[in-house]
Amino acid sequence: MKFRGKIVDGACLNHFTRISNMIAKLAKTCTLRISPDKLNFILCDKLANGGVSMWCELEQENFFSEFQMEGFSAENNEIYLELTSENLSRALKTAQNARALKIKLTNKHFPCLTVSVELFSMSSSTRIATHDIPIKVIPRKLWKDLQEPMVPDPDVSIYLPVLKTMKSVVEKMKNISSHLVVEANRDGELNLKIETELVCVTTHFKDLGNPPLASESTSQDRNPEHMAEVHIDIRKLLQFLAGQQVNPTKALCMHRICHSGKKTLLLRVETNETYKVRILESLSIRWHHMAESSLFTMGPTWMRINQCL
Repeated sequence: MKFRGKIVDGACLNHFTRISNMIAKLAKTCTLRISPDKLNFILCDKLANGGVSMWCELEQENFFSEFQMEGFSAENNEIYLELTSENLSRALKTAQNARALKIKLTNKHFPCLTVSVELFSMSSSTRIATHDIPIKVIPRKLWKDLQEPMVPDPDVSIYLPVLKTMKSVVEKMKNISSHLVVEANRDGELNLKIETELVCVTTHFKDLGNPPLASESTSQDRNPEHMAEVHIDIRKLLQFLAGQQVNPTKALCMHRICHSGKKTLLLRVETNETYKVRILESLSIRWHHMAESSLFTMGPTWMRINQCL
C-alpha cells in the first residue's frame, strides 16, 4: 500500500488544518480512509451508553495538487489507518503560512503517516519540519464496521440561530442541568429547555425559517405549530458547538422520530467554503461536510464529516 499527497494552496492548507483541529476536539482517535478520489476521517465509538460517531469526507481534488495512492488490492483500492487525532492536529499547526505540505505513508520501524512542512525562509535555503505520526493499518476484515452511516429523513427541519449565540446559551444552561430538551416545529420556532426539580428555564428562538425537505411525505400531515422534541446530553451538544472551526453561513437542525419511538437530532452546518461536516451521537451526534455542511445528530451516537463542492 502506498500514499502520498501534496498541498500547495494556502487556502486549502488552512481548510485542511481547521478540519484536523475540529476532529481533534471531537475524538481522541479516528480512522483515516484513503481512496483514489476522497479522504475520510471516521469515528465509530461503540459504547453501551452511547458514544460519538463521525464521517468526514474530503474530495482530494479540492485540497491536493498532487495525490497518489495504491490500496489493499485492485478490487479494494482503499487504505484504512487508525491514528491519534491530536498528533495530526499538532503536526499541522506548524504548517500555518507554509510554502507546501506533504503527507505520505512510510515505514520507519513502524507504520507512520509522515507530514513534511516546507516553511518560508529569509535565505535561499529551504526549511522543512517533519512529523512522523504513528498509525495502525486496519485489516480488510474490519472495514465493514467503518462504512458511512445512514441518516433517516427528518420529521422537522429548521434553521439554527447564530452558533456562537447558541453556544453561549447552552454553556449557561450547563451550570444548571446536565441534560437539555431541544424542541422545534415547522413554523420556524426553536426552544432550548432545561428542567430540574427547582427550576425550568427555556430560551425561545422564532422566525428561524424551515428548509425544504427532500421528502414531504414524512411530515406533510404534521401541524406546523406542533413541537418535536429530543432530550440530549448538554456536554455532547457543547462538544459539537465548541468544535466548530468552519465559519458556517447556515446551520440547520433536523428531528427524526422513528417508528420504534427512538428520537434522533441532526445538526447540520453549511459554509461557502470547500468542505462539509456532519456528526452524530447516540443520543446521536453526526457531522457531515458537503459543499460545506456540518451535521450533528443526537440519538444513537455517531459523527460524520463530509467534504465536497
